[in-house]
Amino acid sequence: MQATLLAAIDRCAEAAGLLRRPFNDAELIEAARRHSRLSDFGAVAFGEPLRLLLHCYAQEADLSLIGRRAVRWDVLRFLTNLLRLAAAERSSPEITEQPVGAPIIITGLPRSGTTFLHSLLTEDPGNLAPRYWQTVFPYPLRGQTERRVQLVNRQLRLFAWLAPEFPKVHPVTAESPQECSEITAHVFRSLRFDSTHDIPSYRAWLDAAGHVEAYRFHKRFLQHLQHQGRAGQWVLKCPDHVFAMPAIRAVYPDARFVFVHRDPVKVLASVTRLTEVLRAPFTRRIDRARLGRQESDRWADGATRLVRESQADDGIFHVHYTELVADPWKTVTRLYDHFGMHMSDAGERCIRAAIAAEHGEHSHSYRLQDYGLDPEAERRRFADYVAWFGIDTEGSSRRLHPVRELAAAGGAG
Repeated sequence: MQATLLAAIDRCAEAAGLLRRPFNDAELIEAARRHSRLSDFGAVAFGEPLRLLLHCYAQEADLSLIGRRAVRWDVLRFLTNLLRLAAAERSSPEITEQPVGAPIIITGLPRSGTTFLHSLLTEDPGNLAPRYWQTVFPYPLRGQTERRVQLVNRQLRLFAWLAPEFPKVHPVTAESPQECSEITAHVFRSLRFDSTHDIPSYRAWLDAAGHVEAYRFHKRFLQHLQHQGRAGQWVLKCPDHVFAMPAIRAVYPDARFVFVHRDPVKVLASVTRLTEVLRAPFTRRIDRARLGRQESDRWADGATRLVRESQADDGIFHVHYTELVADPWKTVTRLYDHFGMHMSDAGERCIRAAIAAEHGEHSHSYRLQDYGLDPEAERRRFADYVAWFGIDTEGSSRRLHPVRELAAAGGAG
C-alpha cells in the first residue's frame, strides 16, 4: 500500500517538475541560521563536501519526493547541530579540552554481530556510547528540552511506515547505541550517505579525500556528549570504520580495536537487503544487480583491509560471529581480559540480564541470486579473508584452516 501511494505521489511531483530542481546549499545554510537563531559555524569546514553531496543527490540518486524532503530535513538538522556545537564551545571553551582516552572501536563486515556486541558492552554502566537520540539532537531544542527521545522515536515510527521491513532487519529505538557514521555525517564526510542513496561520485570523492577531518569532528562530538554527561570508557561501533583506519589512528592514537568476522556469503546477502530497505523510500528505482555489485566490491575491499590491519597490529581483539552468538558472555569476558578492563558487579548484572533477554537470532531468508550475485563466486572472492581468520562457513561443521596462526600474525580469534 505504501509503495503504491508513494509512487502515485512521485508521478504527480514529476509532472509538476518538483523532482528535477537542484538543491541550493546557500539557502539551506541560511535556513539553518534562521531556525537556530545562530550564525557562526566556527572553524568546521563543510562547504565542499556539502556542495558535492547535494550535487550527487540531484544528479545520481533519482530521488523520490520523500527523498527530497528527507535530504532537506537531514541537511538542516546537521547544519543546525553544527551551529549549536559552535555556540556551546564559545560559552564553555573547556568542552574541547575533554580527554577522550583509549576508545574501544568495533568494526568488521556489516551484519556480522557488531551491533549485538556493541549493545552488550553498552549495558555496562561504566561504558559510554552515543545514543541514537544524541546523534540526532546533541543539544536540547528550544522549548523541547525533555522531548528529544520522544521526537526521535516518533521519527523512527515514521520511517518504519515508509520502510515496513526496517524494524525487522535492524530494530532500533531512540535509546539504542548509534553507529559513528551518523556523527561524521554532520560534516558531510560519511559513508552513511552512500548507504541510503546510490551516489557513486560522492563515494569516490570521499575515498580519495580521506577521513581525518571527519574523525577530528567525531572526537569533538564525543567531547560535547561527555561534557553534558559523565566520563567513562567510550565503546564505539561502525562497519565503515574499516575504511578509515589510518584516520582513526591519527585522531585516536590509543584506540583499541575489535574486529568481528562472519561468513561473507551470509554477510553479503544480509547487507545487500538492508541497503535496499534503507534506499527504497528515498529513490524512484533500485537496480538490484547494480546494488549487488556495489556491495560485493565495497566489502571485498573491506575484507582485504581487515586482513592488512591484522597483519600490522597483533593487539586487535578478534570475535567470530558463531562464537559470539553461541556464548556471548564468554566473548565479552575475553574482550575485557584482552584489554585489561575491569567489570563492576553492576556491569556483570546488566550484561548477563541483556544476554538472558536475547531471544536468539532472527531468521531471515535473503538470496544473493536476487541481486545478481553467485554464492560460489563470492565465496571464491572472499577466500583469502575467510582463510586468514579461520571463519566458519555457516551451515557447515567444517572449520577452515586458520592461516593467520601459521603466519604468526594477526590477533586473538
